[in-house]
Amino acid sequence: MDNKSDWNELDAEKQAASRLRRIFGKSLHVRHIDVGSCNACESEVLALSNPYYNFHRLGLFFTASPRQADVLLVTGAMTPTMKPILMETYEAMPKPRLVVAAGVCAIHGGVFANSRQFAGPVESVIPVDAFIPGCPPTPYALINGILAAVNGREGVTRDA
Repeated sequence: MDNKSDWNELDAEKQAASRLRRIFGKSLHVRHIDVGSCNACESEVLALSNPYYNFHRLGLFFTASPRQADVLLVTGAMTPTMKPILMETYEAMPKPRLVVAAGVCAIHGGVFANSRQFAGPVESVIPVDAFIPGCPPTPYALINGILAAVNGREGVTRDA
């Protein structure tokens, strides 16, 4: 690591991991929920745990149970059927809890916004801590958005 930018990235990763443990006292567990997507965002979310992106190095892990989750990562254009399920999932999470809306569909409906089956953006049902635009957002953008939610600031604006 003789490159200065490599050192800065490594230092930033260590600081992020340290902050996660300081706030939550442990690793951060992410519950992903798809509320009606085309699966493009899901392929990027799945890439987070592959060896290239390896978000485990930051102390981030997926969990199947909302009762063990610290962060709710929501993707897709919300359908009327998924609206109560999203709310139940959110309510089942322990506090403190964070919500990240990922992808333009979760933020404002994207190409599905004018559909009769679009029930509104995620923030119309539950409070959102960070927005990650993109169709689909890249794995790096997803990591940045999750860390931005932990840092208590919006990672990227909805309008980007």
